[in-house]
Amino acid sequence: MYFEPDTALLDAAQALCVALPAAGVPAVLLRLQGRGWALVGPAAVVGTVVAISLASASADVITWIAFILVPPGCALAFGWAMHGARPWLAVVAVPLLAVALAAPDDPAGRVARLVLIIGSCATAGRLLAATTPLTLLKVGVVAMAVVDSVFIFGDFFAEQNALFNSAAPAAGLPRLQVTEIGNTATDYGDFFIAGVVGAILAFERRPQVLAAALTLALAELWNQLFLVVDSLPGTVPPTLVLVGFELWSRR
Repeated sequence: MYFEPDTALLDAAQALCVALPAAGVPAVLLRLQGRGWALVGPAAVVGTVVAISLASASADVITWIAFILVPPGCALAFGWAMHGARPWLAVVAVPLLAVALAAPDDPAGRVARLVLIIGSCATAGRLLAATTPLTLLKVGVVAMAVVDSVFIFGDFFAEQNALFNSAAPAAGLPRLQVTEIGNTATDYGDFFIAGVVGAILAFERRPQVLAAALTLALAELWNQLFLVVDSLPGTVPPTLVLVGFELWSRR
C-alpha cells in the first residue's frame, strides 16, 4: 500500500479547496458572464505547455503572473470569497506574503505559499462559477482533467513541466505557481481545479464538506497508482467527485 505523509498533506490541502468557496458575486461582475470562461482551465494547461515549449522564458513570465495575482487572490478569499470570510481578514494575506518572501523554501515559507495558493483558488473558483454557465464550467473541468491526464500518462512535455515548477520570479522570491512539502510538489492547477469544483458545488448548494472528504479519500486511492507509475494527474480526484455528484443528482 502506498502512503507518503507529504503527499497526503498536499492532498488534504487540495480537498480544502473544495470545501472553502462560497457562492454569489457582486452585481457589477455579472456583466462579465460568458461561456468562454469555461475554457480557462483546459486552455491554461495547454497554453502553459505550448508557451514553454516555444520559449523557455515563458516559464518566468508565468511565475511572475502567479507572484502578482496569487496574494491579492488570497486576500479576496479571506475577505470575501470563502465560507466564514470577513473583510478585515483580508489583511491575513500580508503576513503570509511576508513569510513567503522572507524564507520561501523554509518550512514556514512553504506553508505560507500553500495557504496563499489555497486562498487564491477559492477566489478563482467562486468568480468562475459566478460568471460561467455551470454546465459548461463542468465540461471545462472534465476537459482540464482529461488534458492533464493525457500529458502526464503519455509522458508528454515532462521537461516543460519541470521547467514550470522550478521557475522563480527572481532570486529569493517565492514560487507561487507550485507548492512543496518535503520532497513532494503539486502545481497550481491541481488546487485550481479543486477550487472550481468547490465553487460549482457551492452555487448548487451541494455538501462541500462531504465533497472535500470524498476528494481526499479518492486522492489516497488514486495514489496507489504510484506503486506502478512515477507521476499522476492530481486533477482527477476532484473531477471524479464532481462527476459523481452530477450522476447522483440525475438519479
